[in-house]
Amino acid sequence: MKKRIVIALGGNALLQRGDVLSAENQQRSIQIFAEMASELASDYQLVIVHGNGPQVGLLALQNAAYQESPSWPLDILVAESQGMIGFAIAQELSSSSGNTPVTTLMTRVEVDSQDEAFQSPGKYIGPVYQPDRQADLEARYGWQMKTDGQYIRRVVPSPTPLKIIDSDAIRTLMEAGHMVICCGGGGIPVINQGEGYQGIEAVIDKDLTAAVLAQSINADHLLILTDADAVYTQWGTPQARALRHATVEELMPFAAPDGAMGPKAAAVIQFVKQTGNTAFIGALKDAPRILAGEKGTCVTQ
Repeated sequence: MKKRIVIALGGNALLQRGDVLSAENQQRSIQIFAEMASELASDYQLVIVHGNGPQVGLLALQNAAYQESPSWPLDILVAESQGMIGFAIAQELSSSSGNTPVTTLMTRVEVDSQDEAFQSPGKYIGPVYQPDRQADLEARYGWQMKTDGQYIRRVVPSPTPLKIIDSDAIRTLMEAGHMVICCGGGGIPVINQGEGYQGIEAVIDKDLTAAVLAQSINADHLLILTDADAVYTQWGTPQARALRHATVEELMPFAAPDGAMGPKAAAVIQFVKQTGNTAFIGALKDAPRILAGEKGTCVTQ
């Protein structure tokens, strides 16, 4: 029986920082991922979670530009990004994965309406801008902007994922041998109303959702693919050094809520602590070598 692995594919890995946010650029990255996934599928049963930070931000920007109707809420835009990115990934995987069926599942994820993230937005979405545009963007769209490296970027609430609502459907597809694409963009954020679920405006961090999913389906590994090739000590200095192996304790200092490596470190720490299994962080192009221990960062108890 193949080992189960949840792969969290970053939105910034699909659309590189600074590149034009186009379907063509995204498709090139998806083609690279599909080649890697096909190689991994010979040894693992894959469940794929993708990010949507650049994409959902672009949808929101396009949405706001059309002023003849009210803007659509973020939960609807997250659902839209699940469909558009999930479709593109499924198309490539179906072409490269042989006889393995590939299914994209619209997935809801429960959050708490009282989560402090709603009072303190911190999830980066959309393109980056020059800092001198902050006042104009905040006035024009009512956005909240924060520094992201040398740029500024829109931030929105990112509550903690509590439960994968559609986990039974994911397990059913897996048992039928499907490669499943689910929880896109961290999942469609919903709150429990007692007699059902209602969408709420937020974008959940996909790495944290991937950790919750990996635990719920008893995954053997969690692999987070991003635009960084590893976790680094002293990042941004001449003394920067890639961590090839790290324990949960050694990774703790990297789990700051910074919107960059922080959520990734927090996700793998959560998964490893809860399951005792191994997690990995690294670059999209290096996926097979990350699992072989030759690239990226391997995290254990």
